[in-house]
Amino acid sequence: MASTTDDLPPSEPGNIDTPFDSALSERYLVYALSTITARSLPDLRDGLKPVHRRLLWAMRAMRLDPSQGYKKSARVVGDVIGKFHPHGDTAVYDAMVRLAQDFSLRYPLVDGQGNFGNIDGDNAAAYRYTEARLTRVAIDLMQGLDEGTVDFKPTYNGEDEEPEIMPGLFPNLLANGASGIAVGMATNIPPHNAAEVIDAALVLIENPKAELADLLEHVKGPDFPTGGIIVDGPETIRHAYETGRGGFRVRARFSLGKHADGSWEETGIEKQPGGTWQLVISEIPYGVAKGKLIEQIAQLIADKKLPILEDVRDESAEDLRIVLVPKSRNVDPEILKESLYRLSELENRFALNLNVLDATRTPKVMGLHQLLTEWLQHQIIVLVRRAKHRIAKIDDRLELVAGYIIAFLNLDRIIEIIRTEDEPKPVMMAEFLLTDRQAEAVLNMRLRSLRKLEEMELKREQAELTAERDELAKLVESPARQKTRLRKDLEKLRAVYGLDTLLGARRTTLAEAAPARDIPLDAMIEKEPVTVILSKRGWIRAQRGHVAPEQWGEFKFKEGDELAFATRAQTTDKLLIAASDGRFYTVGADKLPGGRGFGEPLRLMVDIDPDARIVALIPASAEGRLLLASSSGHGFVAQMSEVVAETRKGRNVVNLKPKAQLGVVRPIAADHDSVAVIGENRKLVVFPLAEVPVMARGQGVMLQKYRDGGLSDATTFVFSEGLSWAMGGDTGRTRTETDLGPWRVARSASGRMPPTGFPRNNRFD
Repeated sequence: MASTTDDLPPSEPGNIDTPFDSALSERYLVYALSTITARSLPDLRDGLKPVHRRLLWAMRAMRLDPSQGYKKSARVVGDVIGKFHPHGDTAVYDAMVRLAQDFSLRYPLVDGQGNFGNIDGDNAAAYRYTEARLTRVAIDLMQGLDEGTVDFKPTYNGEDEEPEIMPGLFPNLLANGASGIAVGMATNIPPHNAAEVIDAALVLIENPKAELADLLEHVKGPDFPTGGIIVDGPETIRHAYETGRGGFRVRARFSLGKHADGSWEETGIEKQPGGTWQLVISEIPYGVAKGKLIEQIAQLIADKKLPILEDVRDESAEDLRIVLVPKSRNVDPEILKESLYRLSELENRFALNLNVLDATRTPKVMGLHQLLTEWLQHQIIVLVRRAKHRIAKIDDRLELVAGYIIAFLNLDRIIEIIRTEDEPKPVMMAEFLLTDRQAEAVLNMRLRSLRKLEEMELKREQAELTAERDELAKLVESPARQKTRLRKDLEKLRAVYGLDTLLGARRTTLAEAAPARDIPLDAMIEKEPVTVILSKRGWIRAQRGHVAPEQWGEFKFKEGDELAFATRAQTTDKLLIAASDGRFYTVGADKLPGGRGFGEPLRLMVDIDPDARIVALIPASAEGRLLLASSSGHGFVAQMSEVVAETRKGRNVVNLKPKAQLGVVRPIAADHDSVAVIGENRKLVVFPLAEVPVMARGQGVMLQKYRDGGLSDATTFVFSEGLSWAMGGDTGRTRTETDLGPWRVARSASGRMPPTGFPRNNRFD
């Protein structure tokens, strides 16, 4: 039930009776508005939050100009929290540190001396150890504070005054960016190149209705102090600046440095002796701590998530230099880069949220066009206020100069009045129609000012001031003159921060990334030849190198165990393991234990049924085919890519009849065109391979009929070359039967006895 004031007991005198929920919501709203307008969001006119503005104002009051010496940061922080910003010293010092970090601000506003942190992510030294002063940029941002350009407000205790905003022409909001989190809203603005922002502003001065595309010809995108490469396309960038919301993908720069013409070397591949190479990173994304980035990459290596990378080293001195050592020289550098972009912060996304306070201190998300338009309107106001302030100063001076000239024209009478009258001031005012200020100024003149030359100087000054006042009056009255004057001022500022200057040169480049490509898993594995060995008891291992078949008998096994299968493969291969129950399993060759021991039980890697036996071990190939046949005489052809299992439980490929088992799993060569099948009844059939269907799963078709017994073996071959089989004994000889006409029948026939000399075990190998 909602509470009402009628339900409340009588209150003490002076207290206000109000429902708790109403009081809480009202006070929280006040707090939220205070957080938004006085703490977290920057003002679009100077790009500063209150704490930054007060820091600069306090340092200016301490005369910490670039030409002056440094002063202790502790003194600056003390002045700020004592006079202007009644908050914790840590918050104020942290804000000051950020203003001094050249890797945080594109154009630092504080010139720090001492440890102000670094790109590794280390914190700054305590404020009792560091010193600071203002930079030239800060002076430009505060230019005009003494010229009546902005309003001042009392400080929190009413003892002093502080400016509401900074009037300078430097476009600090976009040039240095800002970030902050308020109640219910946030802001995140990347740094930009000041010269490009000024160029866009000049376009708007000439044509206030210019399209966004006209502005983006100059504002290419963010310009981060740490450099890097923006890989978003033009459409993504346009949409972000149009709506004020979006993001930019920033990548590290792989490069060996800059060429003589200032362009970057683009590969980052540094050749090493022996044909090896390493990758060099010279810039990292904005806001990424180098120390944490290196730890992240090292963890990827330790977790074996990036097996093609062997080591990461930090060789940075004055310039950033991170070295990545590949596992071998055969690693594709582009695949290594793409993998690092995906798995680490070498690619980072900077979210754009142009949420700022406008001239009425109302939070608003603006696009680039609106933001620059309102900033220019503010600069026009500053220009007009400066002109009016100067006119007032000129009027004051002209009043005094006119009085001096009257005094020179009537010098003898003035002297006589001063010598004879007890109160000369009212007499002078009455006789020469002088104002109070003029009469007071004449009475305060020094004798040396009475020389003839001084009179000429006064008349010249009067003429110059009058001409200046006329020009300023025209400026105040003419919007066209105001735009012309603002354009000239911006052009002068651009010369200071131009793209051809050391500070103004663009650091972040734009290069739209190629479409993302799928990185095959084998690309993450160093390709090496191995011989895979599987024993009859199911122990598997991989011995480095390709061992010749005649040496397979030298393999060592546990007592009572012996070789079941051996095959030559690459570490990038997937091994197909077929079980007698018709299930197929897949194991990566790179995951197998080394060949020095006896290996590991295969059943620890895949879930093979205890009653099933292994019937084949074959390296998978993308285009390879298999002839699959069961003991019941059924079979089909399967693509190797279709039988690869994704889990350790394997994949059921061959459906078997009761009591039947998978007996034959043979790779089919590309040129094979015929199938030979022999049964336990020692009858042989030969028929075209085309009669066997290609299936991904199933029982298949009948390859050979049996009255009793079942299938013993099957193979494929080229009919024109004949059917071959191994001779008995250890001779290693084979026999080939080319006249196969008597056995060539239709599929599923019973067949006839094999040629003379066919092995008694009814096997083709």
